[in-house]
Amino acid sequence: MPQEHVSRREISMLAGAIVAGVGAVAATRAGAGEAVAPASEVSRSNAAIHQEVVIAVPASRVYRALTTAEGFDRIVRLSAAMNSSMQTMLGTAPTAIDARPGGAFALFGGYISGRNLELVPNARLVQAWRAGNWPPGLYSIAEFALASEGSSTRIVFDHRGFPNEDADHLAAGWHGNYWVPLAKSLAPTPLNP
Repeated sequence: MPQEHVSRREISMLAGAIVAGVGAVAATRAGAGEAVAPASEVSRSNAAIHQEVVIAVPASRVYRALTTAEGFDRIVRLSAAMNSSMQTMLGTAPTAIDARPGGAFALFGGYISGRNLELVPNARLVQAWRAGNWPPGLYSIAEFALASEGSSTRIVFDHRGFPNEDADHLAAGWHGNYWVPLAKSLAPTPLNP
């Protein structure tokens, strides 16, 4: 099978057209039948959230809280949503988490739902995540990276693919509904060593 070769001239012409702002570039390589997407099809303005939080417990406890119904239910009970007027808009479904790749989850009475995409015990969790008021079929990507820092855990969190207009609400929500109640739920007490 002959190897296809892209000439420097083809690359230069395509790069020049994109840099010049030509929106309808639909160049096709001769004989290869490969189309190059027009520059106007690529969004460069989607909102994203990046947060870093340190929780004073080992990564194994943070991971377990985020991936088990029992652990996450403690977070829900301490969350801002469940302790405010928002509670009336949340569903009544119990917390459910299938901690396997492809496994479904339902949180906050079913208002938050999705699927676990990647699970690396005590290190990483990636979810297709959605809120109940989003259009059907719209999922964002929520990534939780856990890094041990002595006896604490740094959570490096990235969230993308959500409706841009929800950015500020979601950023505040991650603090009030995840990080603060997560830290409280894992704080050492006589009943929770």
